Amino acid sequence: MAVSAQLVKELRERTGAGMMDCKKALEETGGDMEKAIDLLRERGIAKAAKKAGRVAAEGLAATALSGNFAAIVELNCETDFVAKNPEFQTLVKEIAEHIVSQRPATVEEALEQPFKGSGEKLGQVISEKVATIGENITLRRFAVLEKTDGGVFGEYLHMGGKIGVLTVLEGTSDEVLAKDIAMHAAAANPRYATRDEVSQEEIDREREVLKNQALSEGKPANIVEKMVEGRLAKFFEEYCLVEQPFVKDPDKKVSALLKEKGAALKSFVRYQVGEGIEKKQEDFAAEVMAQVNKK
Repeated sequence: MAVSAQLVKELRERTGAGMMDCKKALEETGGDMEKAIDLLRERGIAKAAKKAGRVAAEGLAATALSGNFAAIVELNCETDFVAKNPEFQTLVKEIAEHIVSQRPATVEEALEQPFKGSGEKLGQVISEKVATIGENITLRRFAVLEKTDGGVFGEYLHMGGKIGVLTVLEGTSDEVLAKDIAMHAAAANPRYATRDEVSQEEIDREREVLKNQALSEGKPANIVEKMVEGRLAKFFEEYCLVEQPFVKDPDKKVSALLKEKGAALKSFVRYQVGEGIEKKQEDFAAEVMAQVNKK
């Protein structure tokens, strides 16, 4: 089948494989992106692909706490100039406060709510900021987390909000520990809190890829299963937060640190601003001129 240049480009960005290898893999798998990734990995051409796409949009993440609830939001804009604008920074923080106090279920519901419980709708408030700031501004996503009375939230914003993390620990009130776990998640980019969150479907798929990978390396069939299980353990260590080496002390896993403190990780949310969003590429000079021309 004919494979589009866009598909080849996306596969190359997700795997780091060469253009022709990507094109061939897509042709062999009928254009199925996930199967093409697996095929490249089995051939040793690509490493495990992260789900998140290339970071291309601007904006900020922010967090807010209120009693036993906490919220994290991502607000997008067109340029980094606006992301650094105090008016935009205030807006994203106020939206986080709105989300944690009103606790909507969806973005659409949030936009229809009176801002902070009274007055104009949140969507109208954002529209008015678009008019005054001069760029498109969108509320992309948010999450609301809950803790028990014996738990604690951890907040961490990297580079002023380019990466935002919210954690929930149970069995402790140690805010420093909760923030350290949030900082770890910002740096290590886990997909899951624990291996219990990984679906059986994904485990089976990973096991099959690792099996084919080992066989293609010429390993004897009688030791392939042991190799697969060993490599699967490495998969969990890479993607499950509690199984990762703690960034502040790589000789210790996060699970060991939590156990020492009598704490447990209930959940976490990590937002990297713009992940998975394509944006027209502009050089710095062009971005400056775009801003000048808006004035």
